[in-house]
Amino acid sequence: MKEGEMLKITVPGSTANLGPGFDSIGLALGKYLTLEVKAAKQIRFIPMTEDVKDIPTNEDNLIAKVALKVASMHNKPLPACEVKVWSEIPMARGIGSSAAAIIAGIELANQLCQLQLTNDDKLRISSLEEGHPDNVGASLYGGLVIGLHEQEQTEIICVKNIDVDAVVVVPKYEVFTSDARNVLPQVLEYKTAVEASAIGNMLVAGLMTNNWPLVGKMMNKDLFHQPYRSTLIPEIKLVQEKMAELGAYGSALSGAGPTVICFIEKGKGNTLAKKLAADFTDCDVEHLSIDLEGCKVELTQEVKSV
Repeated sequence: MKEGEMLKITVPGSTANLGPGFDSIGLALGKYLTLEVKAAKQIRFIPMTEDVKDIPTNEDNLIAKVALKVASMHNKPLPACEVKVWSEIPMARGIGSSAAAIIAGIELANQLCQLQLTNDDKLRISSLEEGHPDNVGASLYGGLVIGLHEQEQTEIICVKNIDVDAVVVVPKYEVFTSDARNVLPQVLEYKTAVEASAIGNMLVAGLMTNNWPLVGKMMNKDLFHQPYRSTLIPEIKLVQEKMAELGAYGSALSGAGPTVICFIEKGKGNTLAKKLAADFTDCDVEHLSIDLEGCKVELTQEVKSV
């Protein structure tokens, strides 16, 4: 990046799991993390919105840590830069704030160090960082992703034909992923594991054929994590009970929660959001678009104020 140029990186948030697609299914959402980057004498992050007001402003920032690591992997120094950070993605709510930051960090290093990383490279690096490919894959590619992350390789399928509206119910409290994982069992009985896998298979079949009534039914049947996490997040059961009454397909815990994501016929998202907002007055309720583009990069000339 030359002097006078400005780099803009935009990364969507995401929802993961969709019920039984635990650690393997993600969907990009129309809430965004945006960076504006220009050359500077030292690495400095400037929070521009409420959701990022408490982020570290130096190299302790997650975006910086990832960028520095990626640059180091390729034996290059990360050029000093000033990074203004806007975010619509609330932290620790299950809408992929950390995954978006990881993708942003990888792209920051890719652009500043001219690494020419492919999306496959970025997916692999981000999955190793995050431990699974669902949120990072969705933030990178956009749309729906179904993936498998192993120590040796990461595989992903991306689907852009998604004919549905999404509404999120966001409780005011935070749930950290570490706490949400601590309530999960260490093992599942073999018979239960087979049933849970079959439910996950049916979820994928519904997603791949745009059969959203089936998807909604499978979301409710999840055996991998929602029955355990509902002890931390009572809203999941309360929202699920409302779905049929409100004409929606179904709902699921978004990632580790506490956000609950709901799906309804295309064009009916605003109506569903209004009805849910009336029932869940202590939560933020919002109709979100589904992002189909993933991470975007623009290089422009810096506008100087007169």
